[in-house]
Parts: sequence; structure tokens; C-alpha cells
Amino acid sequence: MSTTDDIKALIPLLDAVDAAPGAAQLRARSYELLAPAPGALVVDVGCGAGRAVTELAGQGVRAVGVDISEEMIAAARHRWPDRDFRLGSAFELPFHDGEVSGYRADKVFHALDDSARAISEAQRVLAPGGRIVLIGQDWDTFVIDSDDPHLTRTIVHARADLVANPRIARSCRNLLLDAGFEDVAIEVHTGVLTGPTAAAVVSGMAEAVSSAGVISQAQADAWVADQRERADMDRAFLAVPFFVASATR
Repeated sequence: MSTTDDIKALIPLLDAVDAAPGAAQLRARSYELLAPAPGALVVDVGCGAGRAVTELAGQGVRAVGVDISEEMIAAARHRWPDRDFRLGSAFELPFHDGEVSGYRADKVFHALDDSARAISEAQRVLAPGGRIVLIGQDWDTFVIDSDDPHLTRTIVHARADLVANPRIARSCRNLLLDAGFEDVAIEVHTGVLTGPTAAAVVSGMAEAVSSAGVISQAQADAWVADQRERADMDRAFLAVPFFVASATR
């Protein structure tokens, strides 16, 4: 599958996760923690298809979405043509020193191979007194209901090991403290997925682990079949802890 096809397949999944119970409240909480003044410039790093940018803009904020994927930026511009989306990475943001008042990154840092470098770039673009909010899932602590707990644990931990930085969410508080940020705080919110959305997420996990050779295709097929059957009966269950770290520059 090409990168473009990967992105096209990812967007509906991200939409489903964004629509899950509690997701809107978690985004709203991140905006509260940013506490931007009217007209303040806020960057949403790893903005994806742009939902947070348009929600922030609706609150009177000058929100800019930045993403490393050209396909994601194109999708965001198509959905929200009157918003500001720019191509860029967490390591090289398209802003001058001290230009932004708020920095937000939601489910981004697990994909970065150098978190400290990304935090240094956040410090560069943030004005003194600016706020940073990092939201991340802990890939090693996904909770999945299954009749085969041993295989489920194997899938969860093996899938985590395929992520560049799977446990960074539990380290973000220390990352911010080490970088010299002030007013560092941490919150934990639990996202719960059920039904077909839960089945789609966990099926993707099993398929990735099987492709990596950690479990057999037969094991993956049987486990996925059980999860899809659970979804058909409204018995699929996935809980994911999200850590929300916030601080002041």
C-alpha cells in the first residue's frame, strides 16, 4: 500500500476515534489548558485532518495546523478551506522564535524518535508565558476484553514495540520538567471504544503484530474473528489511557 493509500485508510479511523465517547471532551480540556487569549496564535502540531484547528478557530483563536504529511494537509484544506494549514515537522516548525502563544500536540509524540528535540523546538516557537499541551496514549497499557488474555497481552506489547516511542506519554511530565517548563501538570483520561470502532482498532493491532512475525497468521485470524464477533454482538471493548501534560514556557 502506498503512503497515499495509508493516509486515506487512516483518516476514517481517526474520524471514528475523534467521534468516540469522551473524545470531544478531551479536546475541549486541552483547549482549556492552553488558555489562549482572543486572537492568540496557537499551533496544533500533527494536526491531521484539522478538526482541532477549526474548533480552536471557532473560539476566536488564530489556529494554525502543521503536519508532516502532504496528504493530511490536503485533506485538512479540503475539509476546512478557510483555515490555516502548513506543511512542517515537529522538529522544524514554520514559525519565528517566540511567535506562538500556544503549542498543542495530540497523539503525536509516540511517532517521534527524538522527543527532546521536539520539545526544544516547542520552546523556540513559544513566547515567554506561552502554554504547551501534550496528549498521548500509552501503547503498552491498552485494555482489551478477550477470552485469550495471554495472546492479548502479547499483541498489545508487541504492537507497542512497533511504535517509535510507545511509552512517551508516561514520560511527558519529566520531559517538560527537564526542559525547564513551569507549572507542569499531568492528567489522565480514559478513552473507551466499543463496537465496530474497537474491533477495527484492535484488528489493526493484531495484523501489524502478525506481519512482524510475532504471532502466526492463524493466531491473528482467530483473535480478530473473535473481536469482530464481539463487535457484532456489541461486546467489543477497548480502553486506552490518555495522559495530558501541560506547562508554561
